Amino acid sequence: NAPIFPAARKNLSLPENTPVSSRFPLEGASDADIGVNAQLSYTLSPSEHFRLEEGNNNLRSKSLLLVLAKPLDRETVPVHRLVLTASDGGRPSLTGTMELVISVLDVNDNAPQFNQSVYNVVLPENALEGTLVVRVNATDLDLGIYGEVKYEIDTVAPTSAADVFSINEKTGEITLTGILDFEAVTLYDLNIKAKDRGTPPLSGHCSVELEVLDVNDNAPEVWVTSLSVPVPEDASVGTVVALLSVSDRDSGANGRVRCWVWPSSPFGLEATFSGSYSLVLREALDRERVSEYEVEVRAEDGGSPALRGRRGVRVPVSDVNDNAPAFSQAVYTVLARENNLAGAELARLWARDPDEAGNGRVSYSLWEGGGGAGSGVVGGVGWRPASSYVSFEVRAVDAGEPPLCGNATVQVFVVDENDNAPALLPGSGVG
Repeated sequence: NAPIFPAARKNLSLPENTPVSSRFPLEGASDADIGVNAQLSYTLSPSEHFRLEEGNNNLRSKSLLLVLAKPLDRETVPVHRLVLTASDGGRPSLTGTMELVISVLDVNDNAPQFNQSVYNVVLPENALEGTLVVRVNATDLDLGIYGEVKYEIDTVAPTSAADVFSINEKTGEITLTGILDFEAVTLYDLNIKAKDRGTPPLSGHCSVELEVLDVNDNAPEVWVTSLSVPVPEDASVGTVVALLSVSDRDSGANGRVRCWVWPSSPFGLEATFSGSYSLVLREALDRERVSEYEVEVRAEDGGSPALRGRRGVRVPVSDVNDNAPAFSQAVYTVLARENNLAGAELARLWARDPDEAGNGRVSYSLWEGGGGAGSGVVGGVGWRPASSYVSFEVRAVDAGEPPLCGNATVQVFVVDENDNAPALLPGSGVG
């Protein structure tokens, strides 16, 4: 008679976290023979995880223990199949076998693992809300709820960008829920957590590094930092009228700016250092011709298409006393009756001075000269000059510092009147 086990197969279920050296009793075989022919010995098929331990309960039977020799790992070997063999002491020896099927039960011993530790993403700053940033993926080797993964954004740097991104907790899709601005933040660092549904849950992490690409979304800005007005009309070429600052918040070619003045005359721009310019005088001024300039400083970046900025600058020109009074005629000819009363107006002269205020305010005076002399007005009851011709100069002087003057010559011809009766000369006879 060969040894016979109670069943041809025995099923065992062991949690994968079962401690090493744990023992599990097995029911031995029976042999209908007697004596040596009924003495049984047991062997276990080779296994690195299990060994067989025998003990004597009494003279006729042995206790059998299946001993765990190495930690179990369901994710590596979910089922162990062993053969337990019982051999009797007969000659020849007869054997009986029983299959041991050991199913390893899952425990939550695996945290979710991402397929990448770092996800590198590049997006332009004008990406629309709802744009898919990236899809992260994590797997958990455990079964059931222990292997179900839920995603969340753990931290965002900078912290002010917490509302810029969202993640689908089931799919791991990260989408844009806010506005990117290269000029504010060029790099975002998101720490993503994936956790299972175990108790307590286990989690894994990855990083998403998002680089923001600049687009040409900022026009150049022009600022007047200093303005020296009004500008005297005698200012020399090269005089600095204003200091300006020009900037563009974009980077690279999008932030490279060229500047110019429109209209170009009589001013120009000179770069002092990066982003700073001087508005300088390139030509002589003449307030009497142009008393005020409206110039525009224009800036254009190197983007495609280019964006422009501008700033208007009002430059009034102040007067200097650079114009002398000028009479409309160099010589005035006046005919005057010899019997004009004192204070009678002989002529009216006018000199023009295009300067402003005191520089253009004119006063007049008589300046005697030439062959004759006279005041131009009657000094007594009647004017009886010694000759029939009087010449003098009239001087026009402005109130500038120093004053400028202009002259005109006045020629007065005295018209004779029949104001003398015939008179006999002494010693003359009568016809």
